[in-house]
Amino acid sequence: MGKYLNSRVPFEVYKEIAGTRFFVDKSLLLEDILSAVEIDGQKYLCITRPRRFGKSIMAGMVAAFFGKAVDAGTLFERLEIAGNENYKFHLNKHNVIYIDFSEVPRDCTNYRQYIARIQDGINNDLARVYDDLSIDTERAVWDIMTDIFQEKGEKFVFVMDEWDAVFHMPFITQEDKEDYLLFLKSLLKGKVYVELAYMTGVLPIAKYSSGSELNMFVEYDMTVMERFSDCFGFVEEEVDALFDIYLKTTKRPKITREDLGVWYDGYHTAAGGRLYNPRSVVCALANNQLANYWTSSGPYDEIFFYVKNNVDDIRDDLVLMIAGEGVEAEIRNYAAVSMELNTKDETYSAMVIYGLLTYMDGEVLIPNKELMDKFKEFLMNKESMGYVYRLANESKRMLAATLRGDTEVMAEILEFAHNTESPVLSYNSEIELSAVVNLVYLAARDKYRVEREDKGGRGYVDFIFYPERKNGDALILELKVDSTPEEAVKQIKDKDYVLRFKGKMGEKPKYTGRILAVGISYSTMTKKHSCRVEVL
Repeated sequence: MGKYLNSRVPFEVYKEIAGTRFFVDKSLLLEDILSAVEIDGQKYLCITRPRRFGKSIMAGMVAAFFGKAVDAGTLFERLEIAGNENYKFHLNKHNVIYIDFSEVPRDCTNYRQYIARIQDGINNDLARVYDDLSIDTERAVWDIMTDIFQEKGEKFVFVMDEWDAVFHMPFITQEDKEDYLLFLKSLLKGKVYVELAYMTGVLPIAKYSSGSELNMFVEYDMTVMERFSDCFGFVEEEVDALFDIYLKTTKRPKITREDLGVWYDGYHTAAGGRLYNPRSVVCALANNQLANYWTSSGPYDEIFFYVKNNVDDIRDDLVLMIAGEGVEAEIRNYAAVSMELNTKDETYSAMVIYGLLTYMDGEVLIPNKELMDKFKEFLMNKESMGYVYRLANESKRMLAATLRGDTEVMAEILEFAHNTESPVLSYNSEIELSAVVNLVYLAARDKYRVEREDKGGRGYVDFIFYPERKNGDALILELKVDSTPEEAVKQIKDKDYVLRFKGKMGEKPKYTGRILAVGISYSTMTKKHSCRVEVL
């Protein structure tokens, strides 16, 4: 056992995760890997996913399964991979070199120190294990491994986690990035000793040309490639199973199954499936509390990093996305060595890769409440967003006016919105009106779960505001163009939208506050808004 060669670390990490209450068995990833290598001849695999989507856990699992460090039979025999016919043939039968590229030497100040730690560590491990070969640890690691193959006929499985971590380190220059790619090429490309190279990270591999350093890898990202789609993130059935465990093991459960969908669902795969953010689901169930677990690891300025170069182009799109609409975009992988985001498509591509947006059917969307809250925070704190910032900060006043039935103030704020410079406010359709209405109620998301086109009674309502507090006032919003707010309120009544808050027969009402019918209309003739608020 060594630091890199047949390290015990990935086994211990995975064993700890596998013993937790909300563990999800994703071991069939190993079956997919074996199929890729043995049937399809694809031994260079790079899987990219947003952060906190289980990449490191899976890397630990791969290393623990193949590596010789520890007899992992007692761990894997209870997992689904044990049913594979080649299970025992591969279990702990391979030499594994496990590298976590996010680790850096103490007091590291430059790339040479960083990469020397990895090369020297592997060389020292090889010298200890193959002491009969009198290995010179000053030689290049790929030369040493080639000699080992020549003398012993032994091959190696490479498991490399956070391959792109180096691109985010403050001391790394553009030249360093290029040197790093050459290091990976020299270590892996065309080498006879490579049995499998399994690599994970957030960024796709740089592929500017057919001569790219790492073009031997087959890349699997979430938006383009279907293979491995359900191996990262949680699918619906897995969350169902976790929720059952939660109900059985939690004294006073506070979370509903619907809550998990609203907060953490909404990511889309190329295979057409939907995924939940795994870290957030597990944290919520373990803590018995809904919260922004994934986004809490980074400030709202993370969004601004991507938007800042294209504020004017993206601002109107954000209004639509905050309203729950999709925005057309051409998503494509961009090179890891380049973070130039000069166009909307480049910006949205980066935001999808990092998990800030999701992509489906040619459109980018905000996936769930967890991310929606982050975008709300961003819009209310960045003056550079112009009219969007101003309207977002009017939203507190809009909610207060609605709750007290002050229709004059409501109309005033809507007129203010209409008089901004935004082309999205042309009101060519109810979609645009709903986008603006959603924006002027942005602050309500602190106290409400806001849903659009929700099923209520005998039809679909434009907006329903579900209060977070049981005694809070619920809101049902209906929008009309070239009609009256009275007609909007009448529709709310006629179609029994209020039934959403009544509960099932014999059950106590879930909400004890008032239920307000809110009608908002806009006249294309007079260019005026009208509002009406009634208690149902």
